[in-house]
Amino acid sequence: MNRRDLLKASLLGAAAPAFAASGRQPSTLGCDDCVVDQITLAMPSAPRLKVTGIKTFGVTSDVLPSDRPHVFVKVETDAGVVGWGEATLEGKAAAAMQAVHDLSYAIMGQDPMHVEHHWQSMYVHAFYRSGPVLASAISGIDQALWDIRGKVLGRPVYELLGGPLDDRGVRGYYHLRPVLPPDTPYREQVAAIRERAERYGITAFKTGIPGYYEWIDTHQRITEAIERLHILREVMGDHIDIGVDFHAKTSPAVAVQICREVESLNLMFVEEPCPPENVKAMKRISDRTTVPIATGERLITHYGCREVIEGKVVDIIQTDVNHVGGISALWKVGAMAEASGVMMAPHACEGPVGAVASTHVDAVMPNFLVQEICSGVEPDGKDALWEELLGYPAMRMVDGYYPLPDTPGLGIDIDERVLARYPFDGTKPFVALPVHEDGSIASP
Repeated sequence: MNRRDLLKASLLGAAAPAFAASGRQPSTLGCDDCVVDQITLAMPSAPRLKVTGIKTFGVTSDVLPSDRPHVFVKVETDAGVVGWGEATLEGKAAAAMQAVHDLSYAIMGQDPMHVEHHWQSMYVHAFYRSGPVLASAISGIDQALWDIRGKVLGRPVYELLGGPLDDRGVRGYYHLRPVLPPDTPYREQVAAIRERAERYGITAFKTGIPGYYEWIDTHQRITEAIERLHILREVMGDHIDIGVDFHAKTSPAVAVQICREVESLNLMFVEEPCPPENVKAMKRISDRTTVPIATGERLITHYGCREVIEGKVVDIIQTDVNHVGGISALWKVGAMAEASGVMMAPHACEGPVGAVASTHVDAVMPNFLVQEICSGVEPDGKDALWEELLGYPAMRMVDGYYPLPDTPGLGIDIDERVLARYPFDGTKPFVALPVHEDGSIASP
């Protein structure tokens, strides 16, 4: 037995008595027709697990954004233990699904427990360093491997990572979506949302600024955005935290003008005040305002975050577990950010598997701030779909926190009979792609 095998056997052997002491039933490990004895798997003489299959499931539904059909990844093993992950990528679902299968060489026939080794293989052996398609595929596989690892060791993933830090779960926020008819005045809409927030114990929301902005815009347009944010703070009060997503709709000049005028509102953050690929412009904004600046949902792998973190460009990083490279990469981004005094507010605006995976990492980060799930204060059709897929009201907060699962792995299982009801129908763009008045391209 070589050194790696001996270490693995020791870890698995140590996990078995602890699993038994927890009072949990160790035998069922996420498969419908098989039962695997945890202690048998833990014995040094037991054969290694081997990956025997990798499948992708595209999910198209009228309740999902047209550009965002869910992409789920299932990794199967010869012991019947399966893992689930998510590789949903806005506008590129089919490409992400194919990329998952292209990466099968890295894990087929391999031991799924070697998660970091497989991440390195998928990233390094691809030769061309990853863009969003490859990174989303890596993300889906990586999440599934962590799910398997947790199931084999009989522990939730956050425990394998060293958590949780807070038994309540992880703090989250909802998006500020209308709960009254669309023609209701803005002030009344906000008051109705605040009433529901108080009822449900919600402590944070995110909103945007109205419309799209030219590189140098008019006084009227800028004033409209500023006045709207002042109304929001006035009606919400001091006990609700507010994040504002500029969504790269503004230039550095316009962003600085707006940020300076709302500094007294003590916003939780302003997100993507300019295109995220322009790092120097982002720093120019953050240097000229006291409002915390956030970015990161479009950054790829921990390598792609290094310049932003080391350069003290922003105050908050928002990498997405479905795009950054999965649990492994999100964890590394959090560690890099913590060492530089940067907070983490991960983005997860795709499907429920990635959202749950993100909370596992959130639960161990000392610099965690808040988790984004793109839902409103009132459940909608998407929430109903997620409950249908997972069998419980997934990603709904309790008193402002997303509860953590207490079962092994990611703590979820997808009903494949439900997946069959929503066959993949390709990726379609946003209903209306935005342009400025002169016809030039605007950021969606």
